[in-house]
Amino acid sequence: MGFRFYNTKLVGHAVTIPAIHIEQVHKRFGSLEALNGINLTINQGEFFGLLGPNGAGKSTLINIMAGLLKPTQGKVSVMGHDVVHDYQAARLNLGVVPQELVFDPFFNVREMLRFQAGYFGRGKENDAWVDEVIESLGLTDKAHTNMRKLSGGMKRRALIAQALAHKPPVIVLDEPTAGVDVELRQIMWGFIKKLNAEGHTIILTTHYLEEAETLCERVAMMKQGEIVALDTTANLLNKLAGKNLRLKLNAALPTSLLPLLKNGENGIYTLALSELNQVEFVMSELRKAKLNVEDMQLFEADLEDVFMSLVGGNMDSK
Repeated sequence: MGFRFYNTKLVGHAVTIPAIHIEQVHKRFGSLEALNGINLTINQGEFFGLLGPNGAGKSTLINIMAGLLKPTQGKVSVMGHDVVHDYQAARLNLGVVPQELVFDPFFNVREMLRFQAGYFGRGKENDAWVDEVIESLGLTDKAHTNMRKLSGGMKRRALIAQALAHKPPVIVLDEPTAGVDVELRQIMWGFIKKLNAEGHTIILTTHYLEEAETLCERVAMMKQGEIVALDTTANLLNKLAGKNLRLKLNAALPTSLLPLLKNGENGIYTLALSELNQVEFVMSELRKAKLNVEDMQLFEADLEDVFMSLVGGNMDSK
């Protein structure tokens, strides 16, 4: 099956085919309702964020997209192909970068990528793409190195390359930068943004909310198997009134300001303000405590604030 993108706009009376379409999906494990009626459409070419705390159902939803789990109820399609009834075509159009470092220990990097492409019917005509992926992810000097001998960061790059080896139009990045260094993060995002600009659909789960805020056009926030927020990143940020006040003090924060405390460490405190006039209250309390303010910054609420207001919890795991 040849690689192609569907038209993402209406042409005459043609209907747009989404990259991912999820309709009333439920998934039960015994008495546990991991997914409870998920409805979600992700358009082709989007950079989409899927966020949620531990146990929200993100991994379950990704595994259903990839065909590793079957939904108890509902339908999921990838580029118009049902993941259950048209599994082969659906899987061909999807590449998943897992969080876990799972790899074949018997091959070097290039061999692994060529075998991976071969699983999807990509022959030698795909070698130029494999070379591009290897170069773009900084793996050129490791192309003939056995996977077992790679460092953790290089293994992560190789797994990203593996998911891209068959040149899928839809790419799922499941916490791809968890525990990786800054260099890899920059290399990876440079390449992923290039792929997105060329038309690939990117779906990102991450516990680094600044990544989602910077990269994603739209975001879905999940909690206990349900989507509790779905909007553009800009709209989600605009819905949350308030600002953050960051202070660097020469002593502990006065107890009167503790109800406003968002986080604090090493003399640097971030206060969540619901109204701008609270700044004067903060400054008054600091004067009463005779504390010197070494530095002060006022900035807008970020996606982490939105996340905490809607779902609570933390983003350390899924």
